[in-house]
Amino acid sequence: MSEQVTGRHFLPLLQPAQAQKHVTVNESLLRLDGLVNLVLQGAARVQPPAVVEGECWGVGAGATGAWEGQAGRIAIGANGGWVFATPQRGQRAFLLDRGAEAVWDGQEWRGGALTLGLWGGGISAGILEAEVSLGAGAVVATGVEIPSHVLVLGVTARVVEAITGTLGAWALGVEGAADRYGSGLGLGVNSWSQGLLSAPMAIWAPEELLLTALGGAFAGGRLRLAVHYLALRVPDAV
Repeated sequence: MSEQVTGRHFLPLLQPAQAQKHVTVNESLLRLDGLVNLVLQGAARVQPPAVVEGECWGVGAGATGAWEGQAGRIAIGANGGWVFATPQRGQRAFLLDRGAEAVWDGQEWRGGALTLGLWGGGISAGILEAEVSLGAGAVVATGVEIPSHVLVLGVTARVVEAITGTLGAWALGVEGAADRYGSGLGLGVNSWSQGLLSAPMAIWAPEELLLTALGGAFAGGRLRLAVHYLALRVPDAV
């Protein structure tokens, strides 16, 4: 007798006069436990990690070991091994490693997707985070680049190790606009900046974030930065 499954998530159904019904029921429950409010540790991993009960991963192309042949599916840690589920177009998940929601478009998980058009076009929300240690000088290049072809909403920051030096405050910006994302910012631990732009700004080429000391120079310290932006995705190739 061929296995009967549900139409959406292919959960196995009980059969008339079936022996060991608990096996089928338990497998369905294990899949549901992973799929409800789905959280993926990563979207396209190819090497299976050590099994953690209930932990879910998106399986990437070329997966090996226990995941071989399961590309594009969701691997759910269960009973010391793995059970697999097939995502449906439009299904949402939270990507733990990227800190963003994603939508399955039928081929891949699109991180930050807010919309998904019939032919693949859409709008995505993005966040780029980094922790920056400050060196000595009046201006510190952070190494954090705002990506090209995005609409920036703002840049936020928090001091996690007190900023030292001869400065009285600092500014956050880019070359040619040193205080675009904030000025007169504090030096102490947990000082923060919510550098919200008055209007979203289109960025056509990568821009590196710069920290500028006001009234002196930096000597040390550490802070966390987050760039918040929107991006447009063109329809898929034919």
